[in-house]
Amino acid sequence: MPENPAISTSWSQFRSELINIVGEQNCLVDPHEIAPYCEDWRQLHKGSTPVVVRPASTAEVASVVRLCAERGIAIVPQGGNTSLVDGATPSAEGNEIVLSLARMNKVRDFDAVNLTLTVDAGITLKAAQEAVLAGDCMLPLSMGSEGSAQIGGALSTNAGGNNTVRYGNARDLVLGLEVVLPNGEIWNGLRRLRKDNTGYCLRQLFVGAEGTLGIITAAVLKLVQRPRDLALAFCAVSSEQAALELLLLCRSHHHNSIQAFEYMCGAGIELVLTHIPGTQFPLAKPASHYVLLELAEYLPDAGLREKLEDVLSSAMDSGLVQDAVIACNSAERANLWRLREEHSEAQKRESASVKNDVSVPVSKVAEFLVRARAECEQQFPGVRVIPYGHMGDGNIHFNLLPATSAENAEFMEQTDAIMDAVNEVVRQSDGSFSAEHGIGRVKVHMMEQWRGGAELATMRKIKAALDPLGIMNPGKVLPRE
Repeated sequence: MPENPAISTSWSQFRSELINIVGEQNCLVDPHEIAPYCEDWRQLHKGSTPVVVRPASTAEVASVVRLCAERGIAIVPQGGNTSLVDGATPSAEGNEIVLSLARMNKVRDFDAVNLTLTVDAGITLKAAQEAVLAGDCMLPLSMGSEGSAQIGGALSTNAGGNNTVRYGNARDLVLGLEVVLPNGEIWNGLRRLRKDNTGYCLRQLFVGAEGTLGIITAAVLKLVQRPRDLALAFCAVSSEQAALELLLLCRSHHHNSIQAFEYMCGAGIELVLTHIPGTQFPLAKPASHYVLLELAEYLPDAGLREKLEDVLSSAMDSGLVQDAVIACNSAERANLWRLREEHSEAQKRESASVKNDVSVPVSKVAEFLVRARAECEQQFPGVRVIPYGHMGDGNIHFNLLPATSAENAEFMEQTDAIMDAVNEVVRQSDGSFSAEHGIGRVKVHMMEQWRGGAELATMRKIKAALDPLGIMNPGKVLPRE
């Protein structure tokens, strides 16, 4: 491995110091070993790094960060590497090291009485969910990538997911954090308190900061009692507006029971059925629009199935719902959820895509879907518009695919123009250009226009105060001045 000119000391000396901290087997330099850490999940963005460091403890993370601060070497923290906005890959220049938290995957404490779970940042979301089942508890953060996404990354991006409509985003589920600051100092804020009114709420600085202010190494997460009664329905609806009106109908009857309310279009379901083995279409005939609706209650026999049947019967009578099926067992429930959760994977297997993770007020979701589709189809003839997402909280993944995979390269050259077209409708709808995926490197150029002035200036002051050397995940979130 040649010397990296960005490293003030010789490469061999720097590597030796890293090995002293994490051990040789956890200081990766072989090109084949480090390749997966240099490419994003969509395989659209590739970077370069001289080394991937895999610490096993907070103390080791602190030592690595301290060493890098002394040498002026930038760090890209990486969790499960599931970012959709190029937020966890190093730059192409090869002057940043990757710090993987994958080895820090332990449960530190589970308090079923206090309803809290304290975990290392490298534990996967799925493993954290399973860790509390024995205590009849649930970690309500849930998303399609939960099998590989890690808690540290989920918090760093303020992940949302399927249950946000009821439980909120990741930041709403965090009570305490442990963070290694850019100078290598450890802040231990692992408090399990619901009330702690002692100055600035520092943990919220790091949630959603995408590793630009420090490295989350552990967290205290809020839990809820595990629901004992669930009712899940897959519905064909007549239009985007009908989907929204179904949400309002459910609210009027069972507001506190709604756990998920997901919108999907017909083209998206077709891609899932085409590309994901084992998926099954549950209705008699296809439709243009679908809703996946889940109710949950803590009582073991809350009669949710009957309540859901009553709501759907009313919706069918009024023409909102054309057809529907309610899951009868866990296998059917899993199949229905796969139709929603496999959208990203199915689109990836189909072709390249331009992803727009946007949010608008719930009251404007249906109008946004109609207007954004019309705008894109007019500006980009032949484009396939495939929106889906969390209608219950106003977050839509408004994705666009080329007419055929043969047009991938030409289509992706229009990425900025396509995102601008979608975002103009978002702006007119009082929305945001990033709902739950974050900014990363893909959307950093939008920050000046959307969050400029005092808001962006304040963010930059916070960054300068905590990371004056600019070594934490550079090029992400904040545009260069």
